[in-house]
Amino acid sequence: QVQMLESGGGSVQAGGSLRLSCAASGYIRPTGCMVWFRQAPGKEREWVAGISNGGGNTDYADSVKGRFTISKANAKNTVYLQMNSLKPEDTAMYYCQAGLCEGSRNWRNFVNWGQGTQVIVSS
Repeated sequence: QVQMLESGGGSVQAGGSLRLSCAASGYIRPTGCMVWFRQAPGKEREWVAGISNGGGNTDYADSVKGRFTISKANAKNTVYLQMNSLKPEDTAMYYCQAGLCEGSRNWRNFVNWGQGTQVIVSS
């Protein structure tokens, strides 16, 4: 089982930036994906962005496209989420996951979750 440790969250004003990090321990599939989820108060957990471990292909939720950038450092099994032009709607707990690319946009396909890192964007 993969253990995730998220960090880098904080409180910023609208328009600001944050860089989230996720350090993974355990087996990471060379052909798998690493993804970010977020969950705002009163809302369902949602997929934010993903990146393939092998080729580095990326994809984003429409709500963050053009503002967020996902990247990875293979040597450290680390995935990042650079968040720019932050909006109050981005306020949420952010979580990282790793697994099969197929189905990786659905939080229900993951069993173990890290502590997450809190992002608060004020207006």
